[in-house]
Amino acid sequence: VQLQASGGGLVQAGGSLRLPCVHSGRAFGSIAVGWFRQVPGKEREFVAAITRNGGTTDYTDSVKGRFTISRDNAKSTVYLQMNSLKPEGTAVYYCAAKIWIGSRLPGQYDYWGQGTLVTVSS
Repeated sequence: VQLQASGGGLVQAGGSLRLPCVHSGRAFGSIAVGWFRQVPGKEREFVAAITRNGGTTDYTDSVKGRFTISRDNAKSTVYLQMNSLKPEGTAVYYCAAKIWIGSRLPGQYDYWGQGTLVTVSS
């Protein structure tokens, strides 16, 4: 399994970004995908996750109502749509894959993308 995250950049507070995570390798339909973020000196933080078929999603409280995770299995891609961005959302965002069942714990994920930097200016 290989994951390629992209779409990061500089955005003003209140703005939007969409981060795609493209998967290759193992059958995409067998993996759950999570998005995490990390700032220097802090632990990697759970942001959102989606099940294999996209039927169930999970979000950390701080992004509920602003972020949406979705997947297009035909394109082997998971998206993180981020709206109403806040300066505290500045971080490197990572997508991760886990066989079968998702989790909020980064240590339970088997595969990681390289990360994409999101900077939100005030």
